[in-house]
Amino acid sequence: MITAHLSGELIYSNSSEAYSLFEKSSFGERVGDKIQYSFSEAIYLCEKGKMEIFSRGKKIPQREIMKKIQNIDKRIQIKYPVFRDLRNKGYVVKTALKFGADFRVYEKGAKVGDKHSKWIVFCDHESKRLTWHDFSAKNRVAHSTKKNLLLAIVDEEGDVTYYEVRWIKT
Repeated sequence: MITAHLSGELIYSNSSEAYSLFEKSSFGERVGDKIQYSFSEAIYLCEKGKMEIFSRGKKIPQREIMKKIQNIDKRIQIKYPVFRDLRNKGYVVKTALKFGADFRVYEKGAKVGDKHSKWIVFCDHESKRLTWHDFSAKNRVAHSTKKNLLLAIVDEEGDVTYYEVRWIKT
C-alpha cells in the first residue's frame, strides 16, 4: 500500500511501494526524491486499493478524495472517467498540461521516456458544443506535437466515447 500525502495541489510519496509501482507500471513521476502523482492517478490508485492519501497527518476517507480534488481541479469529473477507462484498457496515461490538453496516452506496454505518446487527449462532456474553431485548435496542437488527436466524450452515465483524428497524406 502506497502512503501518499496531499500538500497544497500536490500528491506525492517517497515509499518503496511508490517507486516500485512507478518502475513497473509508470504511475507517477519522479520529482527529486519523491514520486508525484496526478490527481487522476491518485484517485485511480485509491479506488484500486493501492494507495491511501493523508493530509496534515490524517487519512482522507475514500469517499472524500474526489471532493477534495474537485476543489482544486474543477474538471476532474470529466477527466477522471477518461483516465480510468484508458488505464483499465492497459494504456499508460499522463497529463498533457504543457500541450494545453488533458492527457497524453502511450501504447499498451510502452515505457514513458522510451517512446513518445501516440495520442493527445481532450476530454469533454457530451452536452458541451465543440466549435470548428476549437476543433481546429485541438487539431493544430496534435499535429504540432506529432500525435493523433483523441477526443474523449463523457456522457451522463460516465461512459466514454472516443473519436480519433489523424492526418492523411495524399
